[in-house]
Amino acid sequence: MTPISIIIPCYNGAATLARALQSCRIQPEATQIVVVDDGSIDASADIVAECGRLDARVGLLRMPYNGGAARARNWGAMHASHDLIAFLDADDEYLPGALAAASAFLARNPKEVSVRLDVEYADFPRELTAHPDFATHAATLSNTVPSGLFIRRAAYLALGGFPMDDAFRRIGGEDGAFSWALRDIFGNPRLSDAKRVRMHYHTGIHAERYFRVALGLQIPDPADVAEAFRVSRQFLDTARTGIAQLRAANLTAEATAS
Repeated sequence: MTPISIIIPCYNGAATLARALQSCRIQPEATQIVVVDDGSIDASADIVAECGRLDARVGLLRMPYNGGAARARNWGAMHASHDLIAFLDADDEYLPGALAAASAFLARNPKEVSVRLDVEYADFPRELTAHPDFATHAATLSNTVPSGLFIRRAAYLALGGFPMDDAFRRIGGEDGAFSWALRDIFGNPRLSDAKRVRMHYHTGIHAERYFRVALGLQIPDPADVAEAFRVSRQFLDTARTGIAQLRAANLTAEATAS
């Protein structure tokens, strides 16, 4: 069994956090469960504390102020104890066997640095789910959703973690930028044989905006689209440069050793 560190960014997630934590606790591979409280003013920290008393795997990190999910994920990853890390949003949940499937895939494919799990979109408006193109776009979104991502810690850190540009906090999309860089440099395989992560709908969820735009039900602000592409491209170029430098340094070290 491959041990996995799970990072849960949480901002005022008291209504759903216990469900997310329970979905982690039932997975034997979840040997570290870190909730990063991102400046919550609700009972989120109390829920983590209570869960930690019941399960020693559950721990809490506190951010000094609300800095956004990307910053919280990156801070949590710095405290991961294991070489394989996963991310779960506080309003999502793993389905039984999710971590076992991800762990088994990476064990069978040691050259892959990551794997994604397929996402079930629960209680989304029927206007979206009944659309004939919904399944196609749901699969695309599953390739970027942080809650479906399992990645080797070294690769995650080499990519620079999730981008923290202010533009992403305003319009979303940091997960898309990270996925773009991951796919471009290492590949982005996804297990599509079963749904293993459940995303629950709530008003204002970024996934709804994605579906509405993708399905032609909403027209995005062209300025936002241009800005999202600009900062995503910037992140990709920075990641490419960093990985190229690491690979060059490794080749130099190998040549010197020989």
